[in-house]
Amino acid sequence: MNTMHITVIGTGYVGAVTGACLAEMGHNVVFVGRDQRKLDLISSGVSPIFEKGLDDLLERNTARIRTTTDLAGAVRDSEVTFVCVGTPSLEDGSIDLGQVEEVSRTIGKSLGSDGNYRTIIMKSTVLPGTTETIVIPILERESGKKAFLDFGVASNPEFLKEGTAVEDFFYADRVVIGVHDDRSRKVMEQVYEPLDAPVFFTTLRTSEMIKYTSNAFLATKISFANEIGNLCKKLGIDSYEVFEGVGMDSRIGHQFFRSGIGFGGSCFPKDVRALIAHARATGIEPFILDAVMERNEAQPANLVSLLERHLELRGKTIGVLGLAFKPDSDDVRESRAVPVIRALLREGARVVAFDPIAADNFRPLFPDIRYAGTAKEVLDADAVLIVTEWKEFEDLDYRGKIVIDGRRIARARREAAIYEGVCW
Repeated sequence: MNTMHITVIGTGYVGAVTGACLAEMGHNVVFVGRDQRKLDLISSGVSPIFEKGLDDLLERNTARIRTTTDLAGAVRDSEVTFVCVGTPSLEDGSIDLGQVEEVSRTIGKSLGSDGNYRTIIMKSTVLPGTTETIVIPILERESGKKAFLDFGVASNPEFLKEGTAVEDFFYADRVVIGVHDDRSRKVMEQVYEPLDAPVFFTTLRTSEMIKYTSNAFLATKISFANEIGNLCKKLGIDSYEVFEGVGMDSRIGHQFFRSGIGFGGSCFPKDVRALIAHARATGIEPFILDAVMERNEAQPANLVSLLERHLELRGKTIGVLGLAFKPDSDDVRESRAVPVIRALLREGARVVAFDPIAADNFRPLFPDIRYAGTAKEVLDADAVLIVTEWKEFEDLDYRGKIVIDGRRIARARREAAIYEGVCW
């Protein structure tokens, strides 16, 4: 393979995984960031985020990895630069491009006059047209050069799931790449040459749209499952059996038919809201996407409503199992535990919560609730709510307990004295 010198800007979730995996593929990688602590961790072969397998990749590839806070110098020394900075939500649901614009300005100033051709790859999640109408004009203005003549540009959205991101990278369903010229395409082919995965080339803005459409569809599938799940609950039907049968249809499939208390995390909520805002800005009323978010935001309340059938909440201690938005992650962004705990406190309940790894990240959101050191402590509460499907929760003794389950823990279903599933 052709070993390349690659800069990865951003040491968060996308940047850390992308850089480590590129190094594992044999490329020389420079991580650029502002947080020296994270950079020092990467340099020592330790992941700055919780992600299965990432420590091993970083430790194994320390010879091919270096870190710096000098973005301009890293760009000048590289053939390819991946932009992996955050695009957080604004109050109206649109995304904040502040970091993308700032990094683009610095990259533009760094392209230099040495005659070397460099390719800038937008991996951050940005709305269709962003690379063409915002990033490229900034690069051209700051560099005095022309895109696709003096430097290349590509779009390469990520499709990584927290908890399985390393596996997702190396065993991808597809690699989506947006390009405008043959030279950028050839560079991207060299970058991904060692990867045995289908590569789908398209235009810049189509590539950006594929990312949003994929996440919006998966979010829609979850909200649809919850809508049907709520109906099944009323009818005395197990929604999981329904979707087991439905998913056998090859046109539909089983994935993401997980009815319960909805989706969270850093991608689905943010991306659906951004697509809603973008659609309205273009004059399109996003009826389906609005409904997806409305169903998702309403779903956690079902957990508390079911509990209130069995227990007066005021003055009672309610245990919450799980604070991360999903298992095998310490990410609490948009966690369904947030509205659940907020509702419990509003009803006058006391809360004791446990999560295997996410408690420290969750504590700033609710500093006044009690955080248990073990899951067993939570079971001493007057009732227990299951919010995240950590595997270890299958090993608890639920006998004699009141359990309201948002994630379908089989042992709780078998053993609890009083058991209610949200959609079953």
